[in-house]
This record gives sequence, C-alpha cells and structure tokens, in this order.
Amino acid sequence: MHFNLFVLPFTAGMIILSLLLTYRYIKWLIDLESGDLKRIGSKILSIKTLKALREIFMESLIHRKVFRNNILLGYMHMSLAFGWFLLIVFGKLETLFYTGRQANEIYYPVFFRFFEQNPHQTGMLIIFNAVMDFLLLMVLSGIVVAILRRFRPGIAGMKKTTKHSLGDRMALAALWLIFPLRLLAESATAGYSGNGSFITQPFGNFMHLFLPLQQLSIVFWWMYSLSLGAFMISIPFSRYMHIPTEILLIFLRNWDLKTNENFTGFSEIEVQSCSRCGICIDTCQMSSQGKNNTAQMVYFLRDYRYKQLQPDLTDNCLLCGRCTAACPVGIDLTQQRILQRKKNAFKLPQGFHYLPVNQPSGEADVIYFAGCMSHLTPGITLSMEKIFKAAKVNYLFMDRDGSVCCGRPLKLSGQHEAAKKLVEHNRQQIILSGAKTIVTSCPICYKSFREDYHMNIRVLHHSEYLNELIQKKKIAPLPSGKSVVFHDPCELGRGSGIYEQPREVLNHFAELRPIYQEKENALCCGGSLGNLSIVPEERCAIQKATAKYLETAHAEVIATSCPLCKKSLAQYSDTPVKDIAELVAASLTVVAENPKILKHHKVQEMVEIV
Repeated sequence: MHFNLFVLPFTAGMIILSLLLTYRYIKWLIDLESGDLKRIGSKILSIKTLKALREIFMESLIHRKVFRNNILLGYMHMSLAFGWFLLIVFGKLETLFYTGRQANEIYYPVFFRFFEQNPHQTGMLIIFNAVMDFLLLMVLSGIVVAILRRFRPGIAGMKKTTKHSLGDRMALAALWLIFPLRLLAESATAGYSGNGSFITQPFGNFMHLFLPLQQLSIVFWWMYSLSLGAFMISIPFSRYMHIPTEILLIFLRNWDLKTNENFTGFSEIEVQSCSRCGICIDTCQMSSQGKNNTAQMVYFLRDYRYKQLQPDLTDNCLLCGRCTAACPVGIDLTQQRILQRKKNAFKLPQGFHYLPVNQPSGEADVIYFAGCMSHLTPGITLSMEKIFKAAKVNYLFMDRDGSVCCGRPLKLSGQHEAAKKLVEHNRQQIILSGAKTIVTSCPICYKSFREDYHMNIRVLHHSEYLNELIQKKKIAPLPSGKSVVFHDPCELGRGSGIYEQPREVLNHFAELRPIYQEKENALCCGGSLGNLSIVPEERCAIQKATAKYLETAHAEVIATSCPLCKKSLAQYSDTPVKDIAELVAASLTVVAENPKILKHHKVQEMVEIV
C-alpha cells in the first residue's frame, strides 16, 4: 500500500467535494419542472447524449467559443482545463502501466513520482514521464497567462476583468499554487532520485546544488496536497463551481431542457455554470458607452449566487442579448434577468377586464398588427398599407384605431401575470378574425406573438413577409442604386434568429454594405424597453455611439426593421434612417409613377397603390 500523511488534505478535499456535488445535483434535479425528469429519461440513451459529450469536449475542455473570441484567452482556458484533464488521464494510464493494476489508491496517480522514485528505464515509462512533464508545462503556461490577464487584461484582448469575492480570491490563489507546487515537488524528488523528465529533472538537479532536497521535498508534497484540497473544498463556494456544473448543464440542454418562465432547478444550474470569464463585460454597451460599470450579467449572477442581488442591478439592463450571444457557456442570460424581475415585481391592483373584445368586420387572410411603437413612427404603417394594397392582399389592420399592447413590455418588467391577461385579450381578437397569418412591424410584438400566444396561425415579422411577397412575385421593387447598411434589431436578430430575410429584401433593390458588428454581434440601438432604471444620459450615449458606428459603413441609408430602432438612431444620425418597409414602399411608388418602367418589368397588374 502506498501511503504518506501528506495525501490526507487531497483525499479529504475529494471526499468533501464529492458529497457537496452529490447533494447539489440531487437538489437541482428534484427542482426541475414537472416532466423534465421524464424527458431526461427518454433522451439519455439517444444520439443527443453523444452530442453532449462532443460539446463538453469542444467547449468545456478545448473552449472553442472562447478561442473564437480571443486566441490568447482561449489558450489560457484550454491549457488549464484540457491540460489538467490530460494530466489526470495520462497519470492514470501511467500508474496502470507501471503497476499492472486497475485499482490503486485514488491519490496514487496524483503523487506518483513521490511513491515511485526509481529512475524509469523502459521505453513506455520514459514516454509517460515526458508526456507528464509536457502537460505540466502546458498548464503552467496557462497560469502565467491567467496571472498576466488578471493584472493586465489588455494582454488577453479584454478591457476589464471581473471583480472577485473573498472566496473567489482564496480559490484562485489555491488554483494558481497547485501546479507551481507540483513542479517544485516533482523536481525536488527528481533532484535526489533521478526519476524526472526533461523539465523536472534539470530543475531538480539545479535545486540539488544548493538545497537539501531529501528533507525539503516532503514539504513541497505537503504544500501541493494542501493546495489541491483547499481548491476542491472551495469549488462549491466560489466561481469555480462552474467546472462541474457546466458539464451537467450541457447534458440537460442537449436533452431539450431550457429556462422557461419559472425559476427551476435548471435555472439554478445555469446560474451556477457562469465561469465569470468576463467576456460579457466587454460586449455590454452599458459599460462601453454608458457610465454604469456594474450592470453586466457577470455581476448579476455573482450577486445572485451570494444572495446579495439588489433590484437596481436586476432592472439596469437593456436586455439586448449581446451578453447571451457572447457567453461561451451558452447561458440564457436575458431570461435569467427576466426571471429575477418576476420575483421582484409588485402585484398590479387589477386586471384588464375592462378592455373590449371587438368582433372583426369581415374575414381577412392576413392580420396586420402594427404595435405601439409603429404607431409612433407612422411612416412604417403607411408603407405597410401601400405594400398590402400593391400585393392585393386581403388584410385586416387590427390596431389601426388603437389597441392594447402585445404584453411583452410588461413581461420584460417582471409582470408576467398582467402580460398573460393582455395576451389573452389580443389572442381572442386574432382568433375571431379567422386569419391564417399575422404580420407585425415590431420585433417586440413578433417575439411575443411567436412565443406567448400559442395560436394555430403563422406569425411573421414584416421583413419575413416582404421577402415572401417578393419571392412569390406579388411585388417587384426596382433597384434604387443606393447603398444601405442594415442594423439588426435585438429582439428580431438575437431574440428571434431573423438575420437573412431582411438582407434578402434589401439585396433586391439596394447595395447592401456589410459591417463588422452585425447579426448576432450587432449593437443595441439604446432605445430598449428592457431597461427599467437607465438614466437619460446613458441611454443617449448608447444611441449616439450606435448611430455613429453605423455611419462608418459610409452608406447612403441606414436601414432597420424596428420602429424603436428607427426612432433611436434617427436622433443622432446624419445619414437617413429608414425602416425596411419604407424602402420597399418607396421603390414601389417609383414604379407606379413611371408607366414605362411598369411595362418593362411586367408588374402593372401588381402595383395599384391607392
């Protein structure tokens, strides 16, 4: 039996960590939504489990998404995660090859070079020795990058790093000490026994020139074991809980579990999976353009974990989704913020029973729901009516003379029950119309109709619908000869995954200019209804910065597909800002006013703009 007292801190840390993780895993699984455990049971033996294993390898070990964001940052995470994983795997293989036994003490591979001090003579053991030294060097290089990044974040391409709690600092100190102490312990043993490889042996020989290594090595092994034990015990109480929790999250997500309207065990798993890598800090426009530096999701999740979350921090967010798109763990950060707002929301004193349900006059194939913000930008609604008439669509303008909100702004503020009442009111109106398609110009309404209304009816944003009309040759916009840069609205792009349809529409009649921060990386216009506590100066700073950035494309027109984005950007842009519907309608108007063009393009039957 291989034993020395110094193995006790490591062994105790392993046991305590295992017990704490088991308790937390069981608690989270019990707190899942009704039906989730059954869903897990039906998926666990499917191909989705293999997909989860692949994702764990690519994201938890290789950190592919972090690499895409920043190569040096990706290497730092990979060297620590994948390097440590390989040290465990090859350490186990080394002991298996050396002893010929599968069952060894749990600590034996970790302290192998202390227990087996004879110089390795055979080829395979020499190879194992060299591989273990190489992996140790790999991890040490990652620690060097981590230390540099902590004090000089610009080295890793970041503007800021996250602020740590006392527990985080203690865990971080233990982590940074583990592998330097392993190098000292293994090198000290190699210095007097000769069992090292290309790193540990020369270092050990050097130390042996002026240090009593036979007496000192046991001190290094004790320190190495203590640092391992301290780090493992600190994991459940620090940011490093993400290491075991992220693996569980990936499995559950691949088994079709997700964060819904209620905070459940899955929501808690998502919160605990945040590594606080800090990537969301640089993507947050509240930090980069406004004056507030504590609104980022990394601090929101940190404060929730430590039960220090304040309503101001919960409310002070644009809910633009930039952090969600950038998160390498794939946490639904936007929904996490909304769930916490729901917890803090005050109860409204009454419902909306006074709202009338009007019987629609006549049947229509398409319902057009402009939405509150579209009525504040009437150029959009007028343009949509022109397009409907040009395409000879039998449509009903549901909220022409005023209507109630779609309900999503209430939901974003945490008022889920009130939002449900508005949803049900509108839902009855839509069902009574008998329409098969509903079109809206507002991405906020679009997301609400698609996710909350649960109707047997097609829901289209007007950019999708315009693209469909063009594809079916019901309208034929003429080339304008103008250059256009497209701004992706948050709720339409990151929120709903609609990126290509508006670009396809614009490509029919304009020169579309790409820009770096577009699609999932697009900037928020700053007019978001999601922030409940932003001060006007901060909002204006974000709006102005986004408008000026879009102007760097040097396009003749800034196009968007959201009335709120149009209003926000137009305030600060020297370049005309138009909704995509306005650009299409203008192109059709040009055609209608030129009979020769009408005849040439064979669209005279289609274009009858009243």
